[in-house]
Amino acid sequence: FPARLLLPSFPPGAPDRRLARTPAFWHTPRVSRLCAILFDIDDTLYSTTAFAERARRNAVRAMIEMGLDVDVETALRELSEVIAEFSTNYDRHYDKLLLRLPRRALGSLNPALVVAAGVIAYHETKFRQLTLLPDAEEILRTLSERTDLVLGVVTEGLTIKQAEKIVRLRIHRYLDPHAIFISDQVGISKPNPKLYRHAAETLELPPSAVMMVGDNPEKDIEPARSVGMVTVRYRGTGKHAAAESPIVPDHTVTDHREILAILREEYGIAAGAPPSGS
Repeated sequence: FPARLLLPSFPPGAPDRRLARTPAFWHTPRVSRLCAILFDIDDTLYSTTAFAERARRNAVRAMIEMGLDVDVETALRELSEVIAEFSTNYDRHYDKLLLRLPRRALGSLNPALVVAAGVIAYHETKFRQLTLLPDAEEILRTLSERTDLVLGVVTEGLTIKQAEKIVRLRIHRYLDPHAIFISDQVGISKPNPKLYRHAAETLELPPSAVMMVGDNPEKDIEPARSVGMVTVRYRGTGKHAAAESPIVPDHTVTDHREILAILREEYGIAAGAPPSGS
């Protein structure tokens, strides 16, 4: 168990205060010792899909305002192909977009200025609109304030990009610094089960004491379940929400606050009331 969960020893004859310091859920015989919850970030804690659509549309509009002679929808279709072909982590999407448009679209414009306009608009959107889902904000705050659970993330992507999301979303204040697992930083990417095994080993916990919450059945649920973690599939509004999968998670939620009821009813961890109407 993590050092902060280890119980103190007492000299002979001293009153045993361990029960007062021990997490309450340890006292319930029917309870499995769940000690940590790890969350995916993209389309789990914030709506990556919705944000990306807004940011890319704003970027294209800014490039057109700079003088690029193309309609918004045509540019967005080409940009979507560029992203699909070169991956979201490629750093020259707009340069490739200009290469794919008819030569007349650029005219006499300096391509560097057009690209810069797109980049600025994208980052301004990120500054203004990159926010946690309301239910994600509430569950993280509640778990942090009302339980002894270790909270962390298991996320796929480049180290600096995912770290920036953690800071911009301000979720670092809820996370154990030793429970932040970014695939690029760790050197193991989803859906390799080794990433999840590494997370449990780093936390010095058996996988069965760790809950993984994610939206992607292939990358979050299947590998976490294969190493023995408790799995919660989040079916919000992201691109994987409607995806069917033969992999059955331990639990399924459409609102993160439903996790509170799961913790209370299945694991004996009382952290708060479930959302109204759940």
